Amino acid sequence: MAAPAATKRTHEQKLDLLAEVAVKVGLGLKEGQELLMTASLDSVPLARRITEHAYRAGAHLVTVLYVDDDAALMRYHFAPDAAFDKAAKWLYDGMGEAFRSGAARLAITGGNPSLLSNEDPAKVGRANRAVSQAYRPALELITRHEINWTIVSSATPAWAAQLYPNDSPEVALDKLWDAIFQTTRINVDDPVSDWKRHDAGLQKRAAYLNEKRYSALKYRGPGTDFTLGLADDHVWMGGGTTAGNGVYCIPNMPTEEVFSMPHKDRADGTVTATKPLSHQGTMIEGIQVRFEKGRIVEAHASRGEEVLQKLIDTDDGARRLGEVALVPASSPIAASGLVFLNTLFDENAASHIALGQAYSSCVKDGDKLSKDELAAKGANDSLIHVDWMIGSDKLDIDGVTATGTVEPLMRNGEWA
Repeated sequence: MAAPAATKRTHEQKLDLLAEVAVKVGLGLKEGQELLMTASLDSVPLARRITEHAYRAGAHLVTVLYVDDDAALMRYHFAPDAAFDKAAKWLYDGMGEAFRSGAARLAITGGNPSLLSNEDPAKVGRANRAVSQAYRPALELITRHEINWTIVSSATPAWAAQLYPNDSPEVALDKLWDAIFQTTRINVDDPVSDWKRHDAGLQKRAAYLNEKRYSALKYRGPGTDFTLGLADDHVWMGGGTTAGNGVYCIPNMPTEEVFSMPHKDRADGTVTATKPLSHQGTMIEGIQVRFEKGRIVEAHASRGEEVLQKLIDTDDGARRLGEVALVPASSPIAASGLVFLNTLFDENAASHIALGQAYSSCVKDGDKLSKDELAAKGANDSLIHVDWMIGSDKLDIDGVTATGTVEPLMRNGEWA
């Protein structure tokens, strides 16, 4: 039966299409694979649709781990102080074993962006550090793209209330779902084909940058005067990638970025965030940092500064950069006019940088290099990987060639 016109689809039909795209395009799930999925209790409808499509695609086993925001808050209200240095290492060890055994990874995001904003920042920082340490072995398999993985979002009441505070809960939730469907390319006649065309466009942009071989990028905009050196033998990527297990996947849905590896010792100047950062349930706003020789030497925020300081104190690599990404200011996410308070979306509304762990796939033959060899190329090593947005329609970016020639790369947030 022919699919109904995109404009006449019901919510359930759109939800089903989102699940189908997540499995077929995002994960590229292969027959016989297992799937490990994480989701909140509010995301059960989407998780079930994804589970169905995964089994229809030939998955042998789908395991879903659900998180409960209310239970998370109970820890901060009732647990003893020593509890905040603990994490479920057994769980993360099991996740790592699943990935090493060939399982794919899918995360459904959409939690309350401000869940922990009223909790003790010291406890939040300790708990996040404990999780980062426990999850590190499993996360490395993801950052090295050893497995096929993707992230999608589900609208949830708490998230919708943050974005549409003047609407009723029902209207707010509907509006957020509409925004998700629009920015994840579900509101077109053939979402799967549209995603493949979009992916090809990002691959073309990445190929252009790889031909240019810029040694550094120079940023100029309100509150930003910044030079960022790129890693030796860096590789620009965009859209999908072939994972170490041979499966082609698109890790983020939506995605509008091309990204690469900065050199951990070659960042100098001041950078000002252009959007808030929702990190582990805490809102951090008005971020401004100053780099010297790759390292943050000064950091401020108008809101959530204590959490920011705890974040960059996680380890030495937390004060250095692991990713640089370029996104035009006219991207569909930016065009929506929304600040989603969700990194998956907001990072695709603006050019951004990421503190912490580098992706080894962003350097030539990175998957074959040891940690020491990656570090020699400029790859950063850290327990964290946190993206924050620095792009806007007032930002100019130049590419600097190996001979020192400066070429316009972006003007007023758009490709030059």
